[in-house]
Formats: sequence, C-alpha cells, structure tokens
Amino acid sequence: MEAGLVRWVGAATAAYGVGVLVRPALMARPCGLDGEDGSVPAPADLLIRALGVRDAAIGITMLVAKDRSVRRAATACRVVADLGDAVLFGTRLPDPAARRKAAAVAGGWGALCAVAGLVSDGAGGSGGAGRRRCRRSG
Repeated sequence: MEAGLVRWVGAATAAYGVGVLVRPALMARPCGLDGEDGSVPAPADLLIRALGVRDAAIGITMLVAKDRSVRRAATACRVVADLGDAVLFGTRLPDPAARRKAAAVAGGWGALCAVAGLVSDGAGGSGGAGRRRCRRSG
C-alpha cells in the first residue's frame, strides 16, 4: 500500500478543517465553548478558525504530496498537532465531560494518523523503496 491511507486521513482532516473554518460551532459545541444561545463567542471563533486553517493546510498536504518525505513530514505534523490538542483540550476546557471527549477524539485522530503514516509508507519494511542511491563520479 503506497500512500492511500495517509491520503484518506489527509482528505478527512482537510474536510474537517474547512468545516470548522466555515462553521466554528462544529468544534465549539462539543468542546463546550459555545454560548447558551448556541453562538460562538468571538475569541473562541477566532481560535477555532485558526485551527481549521491549520488542519486544512496539513490535511491538504497529506492528500496531495507526491514526495514521500513531504507526506511523512505532514503526517508527523498532524500527529503532533493532534496530540497537542488532546493534551490541551483534555486539561484546559472548562467542562470535564468536554475535556474527556475532546482528548479522546484528538488522541484517537493522532493515533490513526500515526498508524496511517507507518502503514502507508511501509516504515521498516519498504525493502529499500524510496532510498537515495549515490553514484560515484568518474
């Protein structure tokens, strides 16, 4: 399997990123960051949209990268971002139930991306595929 799983996870990540960029309530509501009337306060709106841009950019890179090293770097960025989200949302959101849910979802996506990266690019079992070969001059 070349890079198919990473591309699928990248596409899902990009779609979610665009979704929360366009409609921040998709993230605000499950995180307990929306107002009583369902609106998203301006500070949360700004930060959620920024996360949407981050997720869309990384996801698109995972989806379209032709070079294995670029795809692996984007996947690593996704894993680190998700694990960071899991720690921060899991410890800093105001509602304990929202903390647990957000940490589980972000940690789960981080784990999925890590597995996708390892499986799709054949880490440890590529049989030399993708290795640079040096030629001697002369």
